[in-house]
Amino acid sequence: MEVLSVFDKAFKPYGKVISGIDTSELVAAMKEIPLPEEGTAYQPGIASLEACAVFEKFQNSTYGGMPIELGMCWGHNTKLNCLEYHRDSEVNIGDEDFILLLAKEDEIEEGVLDTAKVKAFKVPAGIAVEVYATTLHYAPCHVNAEKGFRVAVVLPKGTNTAKPEGLSDEGEDRLMTARNKWLLAHPDSREAAMGAYVGLSGKNIDIAEG
Repeated sequence: MEVLSVFDKAFKPYGKVISGIDTSELVAAMKEIPLPEEGTAYQPGIASLEACAVFEKFQNSTYGGMPIELGMCWGHNTKLNCLEYHRDSEVNIGDEDFILLLAKEDEIEEGVLDTAKVKAFKVPAGIAVEVYATTLHYAPCHVNAEKGFRVAVVLPKGTNTAKPEGLSDEGEDRLMTARNKWLLAHPDSREAAMGAYVGLSGKNIDIAEG
């Protein structure tokens, strides 16, 4: 599939590049965390990343003083598998170039999104991008298989922690897999096999296939 740049005007409905932020200390701290041998890992908050000076910049400026968490998704990935959304924007910064597979929440029809609507955007290393709350996203994809990816994830504090209790089995509650996390899984994904709501139809996109 075609991979566009986050600097392309086509990215505007999905998010924006955040200028004026020095991410060098954060990127260096990210590189200290070893990659998993295969697959991906995710942690909502990582102390060594939250100790970086940019944490305060994200909290006070980007998120307007709201409590945040600074974690990371890292590993190796080329597939879509799922799409998720939050009630708030998410900020991402990679230690290497990486690719985001994105769609829009308003493209979901009767609880299902056709993966033909998904677009791919490349984010250069060290660049901070805001992914809007209305943008569907999931694990990043690596550009270089040997280097994998490490992508910092900035979100409101508590996001992606334990799922609230007392949810129903109907409506949007069916999609919730963690706090402030609504997820649509592809039927071929591991998440679907583990009971996640199947809300993606069409091909399970794999950027390695071109």
